[in-house]
Amino acid sequence: MRSASSGWRVKLVSDEGLIPEGHVLRLSRLFFQTFRQTPAEAEVPSHQLLIRAAYIRRAAPGIYSWLPLGLRVLRNVERIVREEMVLIGGQEVLLPALLPRRAYEPTGRWTEYGDLLFRLQDRRGDEYVLGPTHEEMFAQLVKDVSSSYKDLPLILFQIQTKYRDETRPRGGILRGREFVMKDSYSFDLDEQGLEASYLAHRAAYQAIFGRLGLTYRIVSAVSGPMGGAASEEFLAPAGVGEDTSVICPECGYAANTEAALVASPAPTDPHAHPPLEEMPTPDTPTIETLASRLGVKPAETLKNVVVKVRGQPVLVLVPGDRDADLDRLRTALGGAAVDLFTREDFDAHSYLVRGYVGPQGASERGIAVYADRRVGVGTSWVTGANALDTHARNVVNGRDFTVDRYVDVAPVEAGDPCPDCRLPVVVERAIEVGHIFQLGRKYSDAFGLDVLDARGKPRRVTMGSYGIGVSRVVAALAEQTHDEAGLCWPSEVAPAQVHVVVAGRSENHTTAADELSSTLATRGWRVLLDDRGVAPGVAFADADLLGVPVQLIVGRALPRGRVELKWRRTGERQEVLLTQVPDKVAALIGVPR
Repeated sequence: MRSASSGWRVKLVSDEGLIPEGHVLRLSRLFFQTFRQTPAEAEVPSHQLLIRAAYIRRAAPGIYSWLPLGLRVLRNVERIVREEMVLIGGQEVLLPALLPRRAYEPTGRWTEYGDLLFRLQDRRGDEYVLGPTHEEMFAQLVKDVSSSYKDLPLILFQIQTKYRDETRPRGGILRGREFVMKDSYSFDLDEQGLEASYLAHRAAYQAIFGRLGLTYRIVSAVSGPMGGAASEEFLAPAGVGEDTSVICPECGYAANTEAALVASPAPTDPHAHPPLEEMPTPDTPTIETLASRLGVKPAETLKNVVVKVRGQPVLVLVPGDRDADLDRLRTALGGAAVDLFTREDFDAHSYLVRGYVGPQGASERGIAVYADRRVGVGTSWVTGANALDTHARNVVNGRDFTVDRYVDVAPVEAGDPCPDCRLPVVVERAIEVGHIFQLGRKYSDAFGLDVLDARGKPRRVTMGSYGIGVSRVVAALAEQTHDEAGLCWPSEVAPAQVHVVVAGRSENHTTAADELSSTLATRGWRVLLDDRGVAPGVAFADADLLGVPVQLIVGRALPRGRVELKWRRTGERQEVLLTQVPDKVAALIGVPR
């Protein structure tokens, strides 16, 4: 890089490198190749367009190379994330990606992560993992460096590639085996400090996603293997998303389906129903066949799932039109081991007749009964009669059986009542782009992370963990903003803000395009110049495919001192005097910072 004294000024555009001020990116020199056909392996629009527009290139399943245009977008996302993290007091570090096994053993995640980890050995046989996330490493780092309460509160963050051996990578960079992530960690003396750090990150994330131009929702979530208490996800609505969230359009309730609650029905008098009636029901192996035989809806039947919790039998009751989500049950039970009953288990508990289990008499036999909230007091059901080929109707909660514990174990579906206002909810597919956790002391306990307080007494530090899928944000933006012609980037993240297209073959057209590009670049905008000399139709198609916000077409209007300006997002076109171009660009995308 030339020095300033050589007459070549530079401008910082990311923490990864410098580009010359006034630099114009020329397509004639750019390392890229666009494609008209959709790649066979690309399943979703973002994957298809990012490959077709030469932003990424597949290296292996779930592994992608970032080409010059794609890297510019990725770095712009990183820049925005960095700026907002620094504003809340975050300090950037960079930890290793190759991590020793001993870092993950104190928290149990060496085994909890299972096959998701990329494991390897060095030449001495020592075991390592390619980091999927870094809670353990940050806890150890702060333990090594900080010893006093005066060092807190502390926020550390990094932007780094993470690795997870996904069973089925899909969607290009939406779910890959390696991905770029911003992970930050807060360290505080107490819960009040943790709450403040959590809210600071929440506000920073709102600023980040707002600047990125991303449509998002904040929803309640479960912590999963990360551990901790409060947890929220930032979800970008998209039809290709793997996450689903429950939304109440009326009151604003929002939660990931794994964390969504359901309103319990109002209790009614259990004794207001007809007496329990048993009936023969041979050849009814499923809820559907039973409902058909008796002329009832599946939702009026009661499904009894028999599991073992810490080795003891438990009945889990859900309406017959729902399934019991055992992962949600494990979460509700604090991570306790939950296993389905096997044939051998049924043989050992002969009073539980496989296929005809009912909750009647369970309490007398010492069997715990857990139920979904829909199985409220006073609700009446058709269920098993604990006898072969026999079911019972008018089995009422509060009269014929009692529930020991209510758990949100059945997935919430569209139309279910909102837990806050009881109006119908909707279910929305989305892409998870951020997740924030109040970890508490899980990791500081594992590593003995203490500092001395003002009285010289050791105090256990409490932690928070906060992630943004930086590379996934790129895909999410592509999903939300593309159209049938190609990508359509928001100005802050686009690889360039202005795309100048030479649509005439005369020297005047070339000179005018060069001068216009240089003027805009010198004023601080990122400029892409198509100077390849290709046919106008090819140049226009590529311009729409690449998705730069503003297109300036130097063509037939040039003899009149004008160029054509196209706003990529809407397709709106207008002729603009060359002298007015900077003002028009500023009106559309703002003045460069």
